[in-house]
Amino acid sequence: MRPSWHPAGLRSPARLRQLGVLVLLGLLAAVVTGPTGNSDHPLRAAWDSIADPRIVLFLVIAVVLWLIVALGGQLRTLAVRWTTPVREPVGAAYGRRGGPIALNLALLAVAIIAPMLFSTAAQQWMVDGVGIYALLALGLNVVVGYAGLLDLGYIAFFAIGAYTTAYFTSQTAMPWHAPFTLNPFFVFPIALLLAALAGVVLGAPTLRLRGDYLAIVTLGFGEIIHLLANNADGVTNGARGAFGVPHLSIHLLGIDYTWGIDPLPYYYLLLAIIVIVMIAFGRLERSRIGRSWAAIREDEIAAEATGVATLRLKLLAFAIGASVSGFAGVLFASKQFFNPQSFSLQASFFIVAVVIFGGMGSRLGVVVGAVVLQGLTFYLRDLVAPADRYIYFGAVIVTMMIFRPQGLVPSRRRRREIELSEAGVGAADALGAAPTGARP
Repeated sequence: MRPSWHPAGLRSPARLRQLGVLVLLGLLAAVVTGPTGNSDHPLRAAWDSIADPRIVLFLVIAVVLWLIVALGGQLRTLAVRWTTPVREPVGAAYGRRGGPIALNLALLAVAIIAPMLFSTAAQQWMVDGVGIYALLALGLNVVVGYAGLLDLGYIAFFAIGAYTTAYFTSQTAMPWHAPFTLNPFFVFPIALLLAALAGVVLGAPTLRLRGDYLAIVTLGFGEIIHLLANNADGVTNGARGAFGVPHLSIHLLGIDYTWGIDPLPYYYLLLAIIVIVMIAFGRLERSRIGRSWAAIREDEIAAEATGVATLRLKLLAFAIGASVSGFAGVLFASKQFFNPQSFSLQASFFIVAVVIFGGMGSRLGVVVGAVVLQGLTFYLRDLVAPADRYIYFGAVIVTMMIFRPQGLVPSRRRRREIELSEAGVGAADALGAAPTGARP
């Protein structure tokens, strides 16, 4: 029997069909990301895209992907062989007592040092893009990753936190404002409670729904909040947005410090908040509540039959996720101008993509997912037209779902579930011993 890398194996009809499909996808990607056509010459843009020298790059990528698919087993074996000298000592160190703590401290040190190596524009993006979205993804991870509930309107709670900040901290940011002004730091608990309350109000009548039905309801809620922010000119200032929200500041015990336009203070504040949230959610995941969420995610009917208060715990997941989103809204509003477009449905979808891409149920995974996807956004912003960037996002996410469906940094439970599923084991505890009976 010839190995798959043998020329005869690569020339088999099945492999040649794969190559043809990938070449056609490469041509399609070249046309879609090429120049825009017009009604007078509808096919001119397609021809210009194919005749452009960059078509060679797309064809090379198609052939490389074909070779990766065709030689996947051999490449995986080589990768394991080459990385074993590194993986085994690291795995042994990680498995020792205190190993995970040492790894997390090392990653924290990298996060502290990293912004000093980049330009001011990159530091700005590390705050606006990476930091804010990492915090949002951590909140959504409670809903999607822990409890298994699909929330497509999550960005609405982010908007509630931002507009709450504008209402309480400025007399000029919006037409509707409080009769007094507060320091943005004092708005954190208010926004947290209001966003959690909104999560309960949304969840109480809808969490009896499941799957796609729940997703559609939350999608509608997010769009309602967006439309209200956009059309309520007398309350939110409409499409013009809210401006003039004061920056975060501390005036206590002789300390007078104001976060200005420099992104570094915001970055380190966000980093501290993200670390605290990750520690708190880690303890929550290992608690009785976290185990109940895992039971609901795996089989809600079985969980309810064993005495788990499913509705109450799903409401709690919604409230906790919403409160983190509202908290992030305060940071976002106190840093920069915002308008309803900042809370579009597209942003909500992107947060869901970050959670899935990074690894559902993994706190470190969703943060890494935000770093990778938002880093890709920053890299492409000067190279690719805005309308074409989502093609690259889609390609990256589809590739990830094919080759690593558990995400970049999956949780231990999620990784085991997928491994058991691939082995043909349909009834196994994701943390216990694998039962016998797997298909060969």
